Amino acid sequence: MTGAAITVLAFAEPFIAAGAAVAFWFFFATEKELSPRGYERNEIIGAYYHHAIKNLFLPVAKRHYESLFFSVLAIKSIKMRILIFAYVLLILTACGVSKNQNRGKNRVPGRVLKIMSYNIHIGNPPSKPGIIDMKALINAIKIENPDLVALQEVDVNTMRSGKINQAENIAKSLRMNFYFAKAIDHDGGDYGVCILSKYPISDVKTYHLTTIKDTGGEPRVLATAKIHLKNGKFIRFGATHLDHLNNSVNREVQMEEINRIALNETLPFIIAGDLNAVEESSAIQKMDKVFTRTCQKCDPTFPVVKPNRTIDFIAYRIGNPFSILEHKVIQEHYASDHLPVIAMLRYNW
Repeated sequence: MTGAAITVLAFAEPFIAAGAAVAFWFFFATEKELSPRGYERNEIIGAYYHHAIKNLFLPVAKRHYESLFFSVLAIKSIKMRILIFAYVLLILTACGVSKNQNRGKNRVPGRVLKIMSYNIHIGNPPSKPGIIDMKALINAIKIENPDLVALQEVDVNTMRSGKINQAENIAKSLRMNFYFAKAIDHDGGDYGVCILSKYPISDVKTYHLTTIKDTGGEPRVLATAKIHLKNGKFIRFGATHLDHLNNSVNREVQMEEINRIALNETLPFIIAGDLNAVEESSAIQKMDKVFTRTCQKCDPTFPVVKPNRTIDFIAYRIGNPFSILEHKVIQEHYASDHLPVIAMLRYNW
């Protein structure tokens, strides 16, 4: 046996281990698409594969790459050289493929909805009074890549925001469907809430919520849309923005109206929005009688500088076939005066 062959064989064990891991990985790579059990098996195989690459192949390659390279060149059989180089290339290629797949490792397989609630403050960063920065706002949403979004404080063709249709502008930039629900006339245009959806929407409705006379409160609305999910099922999604006054009387009445709407809805119902009420308030207590919030003892969402209270929520009607996978507040401190809220829900039907 030649010295070159002996040198190559000296490194055979880690290469064999890594190669076996590669073979296993390719064989089971599509298994996770078949069933949840298959997904778990793929995770196990993937863990073994990464262990072999990280702890066996790469350390040897780093320490001895030069001697190994020239040893392979010393082998007289061209077929053997090609075979060895192809073997190494296979391992390195698999490393790259696995790395790309792991970038999406936080995605949960199956029937999952990623929902965002965001009071966008008409696209005005609090640190820049009078400035509308739609690019920053759109980017804040784009980074999270939600399936459904409830937006509040949206301007459509108002003078203060440059006579642009913010609802349409955001939706087109994100390639999402949208429905804008006007709450009031303002500054030559409209002001209200907006629904964004990756999925087809239909049967859109605007409910005008009660504002008690002489309280000084603004008119408020609930926007809803029927969402056609990718499994062929439908849900109802709602966006709202409740009264902001210190006196809670309007919020309480408005929440009671939303509860009645939800109870009369035949489809599973998800609501999101700026409720202008903290968890301990009477308005949220009323909400909790009909809805399940995606957080308890929630992280603060307002104000954007040193947030100290939670007033933005996502919830679904009690008894609907959803389970909460995650709830988080996104630490985006520039684009608006509120922090965006994200919830991951699995729909179990």
